[in-house]
Amino acid sequence: MKQRSVLVVLFDGVQSLDVTGPMEVFAGAARFPEVSYELRTASLDGAPVRTSSGLTLVPETGLSDAGPAHTLLVPGGQGTRAPDPDLVDWLREHAPQAERLVSVCTGALLLAEAGQLDGHRVTTHWTVCDHLARLHPAVEVDPEPIFVRDGRLATSAGVTAGIDLALALVEEDHGRDVALTVARHLVVFLRRPGNQSQFSAQLTAQTARREPLREVQHWITEHLSDDLSVEALAARARLSPRHFARAFQAETGMTPGRYVDRVRLEEARRLLEDTSDGVAGISRRCGYGTPEAMRRAFVKALGTAPAEYRRRFAPRPPAGPTRPVTIGL
Repeated sequence: MKQRSVLVVLFDGVQSLDVTGPMEVFAGAARFPEVSYELRTASLDGAPVRTSSGLTLVPETGLSDAGPAHTLLVPGGQGTRAPDPDLVDWLREHAPQAERLVSVCTGALLLAEAGQLDGHRVTTHWTVCDHLARLHPAVEVDPEPIFVRDGRLATSAGVTAGIDLALALVEEDHGRDVALTVARHLVVFLRRPGNQSQFSAQLTAQTARREPLREVQHWITEHLSDDLSVEALAARARLSPRHFARAFQAETGMTPGRYVDRVRLEEARRLLEDTSDGVAGISRRCGYGTPEAMRRAFVKALGTAPAEYRRRFAPRPPAGPTRPVTIGL
């Protein structure tokens, strides 16, 4: 059984969930008898650090005494905006020694400052993607995905995307069954694929101020195979079609038709990734009506057909059976 040490770097102003989210994933996986993750935390001098939310985290050791790690994980937080030069120097010297280098959220800023991202495709929280690209033009910054793998380097978007990335790493190391059990324990999806956009329709579109429009937004998500024309949606909101279309765009930032298209596409992608349902059934369930209509929507938005999308992004079957384990609270 291969021992995989995971060293999490701590510093003042770190985002607590960037630390605890991935650590809970790896700790949950380590409860399997055939899984071996050794988790460690370290700050520059071994002293406690204060997170951006005011919590105090007590590391196990100082970075100078931490030793090499299989996976070096650098979280984000407000402390990445004006990083300690000594921390950057430590990363510049020691990050190349890790077999796997991981950043969560704005932790990518620290790795970029230490010269570890040059020539690589990376992502980070959408609010700092432009900032990272301007400061480090040798880094290829992709603002869309929730996480990106580039060789030994893995970078993730904001906060909860670190959990998605950690689950993907556990699945890579020990198979889907282990990752699925951990995800169920944490009550999260097994994994949002890294290619999933940081900007889902529900996040990109603003939540409408008025209750009738908010209710319509929720209703669309749960009734994708129903009539979602402007006329039908306007009737649900008890507005005229013209008034509804104008109010919906004013309050959400996109037209009703565009919103419906994005929600349908997201649900179809999820079903292709997470189920074995046929394309015909998915197209009906998501309101496309026919596989050809769904194919046209995929090609227009993603540049690929549904079958090819599934081939590329659906998880591979596990190599073999994994013994069940109970993860206690």
